Order: sequence, then structure tokens, then C-alpha cells
Amino acid sequence: MNVSDDLAQLTVRIEPMTTQDLAAVMEIDQTAFPAPWSTRAYEYELHYNEMAHYFVARLDTSARQSRGVWNWLRRLGRANPPMAAPLLVGYVGYWLMAGEAHISAIAVRAGYRGHSYGELLLAFTLQDATRRGAHVATLEVRVSNILAQQLYLKYNFDKVGMRKAYYADNNEDAFIMTTPPLHSAAYQEKQRRLRVALVMRLQERADQDARRARARIPAR
Repeated sequence: MNVSDDLAQLTVRIEPMTTQDLAAVMEIDQTAFPAPWSTRAYEYELHYNEMAHYFVARLDTSARQSRGVWNWLRRLGRANPPMAAPLLVGYVGYWLMAGEAHISAIAVRAGYRGHSYGELLLAFTLQDATRRGAHVATLEVRVSNILAQQLYLKYNFDKVGMRKAYYADNNEDAFIMTTPPLHSAAYQEKQRRLRVALVMRLQERADQDARRARARIPAR
């Protein structure tokens, strides 16, 4: 099961980050991190760091509306609602170095956290890194960020060390977390099961959003 293929039926898609995305990325960073990167830092990553791979998640309700609400409106002889531009709801970045995928950042827009978009970006990253030849994935996480740790533990990241005073904003320590071998049959099967459950949750949420959109349309 491929994450990108499964998303074709949903309202969210994952694409490579471009410089046109940076304004939205900076908006997310301002609420996600105490010490966000600068636009120039992202520009360097995108254009000059050959080890860097960055992706964004876009929420596009128009595609699903066209199959649901829009077709319903056509049957009633009503005009189509205006199409909204896809909203950038999150992003992920990792560096591929000597067979190790080092996840540098995962962030989701305020108001969309807790909707499985962070997990989607993580699942995509593990699959993309495996495809590019990574043997393991690793990251640092604040010792106080329990929610993030729970997600990483769900995907079998283990705490293998600690970096003391790693975060410059408050000298907080960071756990180092690492996956099992990405290509192992057991870990591939674990990821497959998690992706199936993830896509089902995203599908259910998309269906709920479509039903709420229909309920907001006034009767004739």
C-alpha cells in the first residue's frame, strides 16, 4: 500500500515543497516552534542542500465537493459554490545521509492538529526514505513533547539516547529516537497495517466534513 496512491481518493495530497510554499510554512512555524527557521534557511534547504527532502500536505476540499455537494447542487439546478484554493496544513523535512533519514521537522497548522495529518506526513516520510535507500530513520524530540513521542513510538521509534540542552530557546534536552531497519519484513508489515488504519481515519473524516458541508446548504 502506497501512501500517495491511497490519498487519491481523499481531500489531502502530499507534494514536494517549493519556494511558493514558504509563506504558509512560516505561518505554521510561528505557532509550532519557539525558535522557527528563517525563510532564507528554507530557501537554502530547497535549492542547495542535496541531502534535504521537504514535502507539504495540502487539504483540497474542492475535489471531494465536486463528487458530492457539487453534483447534488447540479441536480437541484443551483450554481456551483466557488472553488477554494488548497490549504497547506503541514509539512515535513528530512536529510538523507549515509543511509540514515534524519527527520528535521514535522509541523501541522494550528487548528488542524490532532486530525492525523502529522501521522500522514510521518508515514509518507518513512516510505519515501525507504524508496530512496535509507536503512533507518532517526530524529530528536523534546523530552516534554509527549504527544510527538507517542506518535513516534507508535511507528516503533525507540529512544536510543539523549542530547543534553539541545534546544537553544530553553536548553531543554532531546531524546534521540530511531526506527528498526526500514527494509525489514516485520517493520514493512507494521507500517502497512498503520497506513491502512490511517487512510481509513482520513476517509472517515473527509466523509464527515462532506456531510457537514451538505448540512450547511440551506433548503430551497
